[in-house]
Parts: sequence; structure tokens; C-alpha cells
Amino acid sequence: VEEEVTDQPSAIRGVLKKALVVDGCIRGLHEVAKAIDAGKAEVVFLAENCEEATYKKLVQALCLEKNVPLLDVADKKELGEWAGLCKIDKDGAPRKVRGA
Repeated sequence: VEEEVTDQPSAIRGVLKKALVVDGCIRGLHEVAKAIDAGKAEVVFLAENCEEATYKKLVQALCLEKNVPLLDVADKKELGEWAGLCKIDKDGAPRKVRGA
């Protein structure tokens, strides 16, 4: 069942959900940097509230250098949930969400 896309966050959630199904979602600074540098990244999502300024600068610079679209997501916990960085309980609700 397709979710209705009404705004950018719901579109990002849908893209990440589809990417997770086909094992196309890369997470973590090291893996993301390697994918961007190798030209394998189609799009990169970065949390606006990422606490590590050096991480943000690195990802932004790599995306700029390799012409990879970079989209900001407001909350790292939300991005972590969408990217599968959480446990799902028996009711289907996300638990132990890690920030991306």
C-alpha cells in the first residue's frame, strides 16, 4: 500500500522505505563517504541537527564535489527511524531509535 506523499518528509520516508527493501540504503559516515566518492550515491539525506559540524562539512563538500543532491532532514531521530536505525516492537512501533 502506497503512502500518500504530501510533503518533503513523507517523500523522503517513502524513498528510504523503498531503498531499505532492496538493500540500497547506506548509513553511517564512513559508508556514505565511500559511496559518494565512488559515484554510487544517488541522493544523500543529512540531519540538520547533526551535532558534529565536521561530519556535516565533509558530507556537504563530497556531495558538492560529486554533484550528488543533498537534502536536509529536520531531525536526526526521525531520519534514523526512516533509515531503519531502530528496533520495531511487536505492535510495529519503532523503539530504540538511533540518530542518523
